[in-house]
Amino acid sequence: MRKKKIDVKNSVGKILQHDITEVVPGKFKGVAFKKGHIIKESDISKFLKLGKEKIWTLEISDKEYHENEAAEKFKGITGENVITTGPVEGKITFVSKKTGLLIVEKEIVNKINKIPDILFATLHSGVSVKKGEKIAGIRIIPLATLRSRVKKVLNISKTKKPLQILPFKKKKTGLIITGNEIAKGRIKDKFKPILEKKIEAYGSNISAVKILPDEKNLIKEEILLMAKSCDLILITGGMSVDPDDVTKLAIKETEAKIISYGVPALPGNMLLVAYLNEKPIFGIPAASLFYKITSLDLFLPFVFADKKIVKSNIVQRGYGGFCSHCKVCNFPQCGFGKC
Repeated sequence: MRKKKIDVKNSVGKILQHDITEVVPGKFKGVAFKKGHIIKESDISKFLKLGKEKIWTLEISDKEYHENEAAEKFKGITGENVITTGPVEGKITFVSKKTGLLIVEKEIVNKINKIPDILFATLHSGVSVKKGEKIAGIRIIPLATLRSRVKKVLNISKTKKPLQILPFKKKKTGLIITGNEIAKGRIKDKFKPILEKKIEAYGSNISAVKILPDEKNLIKEEILLMAKSCDLILITGGMSVDPDDVTKLAIKETEAKIISYGVPALPGNMLLVAYLNEKPIFGIPAASLFYKITSLDLFLPFVFADKKIVKSNIVQRGYGGFCSHCKVCNFPQCGFGKC
């Protein structure tokens, strides 16, 4: 890339090195032509009216790409259910094609950002995004860069794309509400309306509900029964360390694989995550009754996107897992649970 001062009449096809300002007294002051603009024949008369008979331009070699050319190439790194807009001033924006779970391959993003001239920014991985939501952007910093650098970006993304959206799917959900005080009618259950709202947000509904006392065998039998017809099982109550709380033991005795009892996120530390014959089970602590957003909300998107929750997904939540309890909650746009 080489800078050169030339006669404006000979500048067609050249790249403008800097912004050209236009001033109309009392009416307008601003940019008439932006840095990086590729000069057209129709621009010449305006340059002359602006008093620009000589201008600084860039000459790009055949070993380089202009920022817009580079941006067009970057469209090739899109993954499943991701589309692009642009380029606008050399930037490509990545957009979710469907509502679902955003998966970002952090190692690939980091490798791309180690390449000189390239900047790639994304949202956090493992968050819910809506159809049409902007999720990332990429561009080169100078007006031109070596083609070899752009090729490195494309090569890094060949085997695994840095961005993909796993669309949410409908799940038949079963709800088991435990507690002697509820089963015996002493108090009214308050979990069901809260959980119904959360499940409906994913286009699904709670199709089976059972209220049971704190009796291990009854809870165990109901879990096994629901597992035959439901895709997801939610169990409320009995999740503390109190000896009378038997829900965890009931889940264990179904031979479900407990991924974690306890999550490094507040509120919702006592969440239990398990799988029975590949069907997810959540043991939901009382925090969900008192807080709008808890650890449960960090993992429901995985379930509805058919992304299996593994131990590392849980361990990572400690960093950023402390909710600030903002007066106006804007989850999932906030930092809660981001890792």
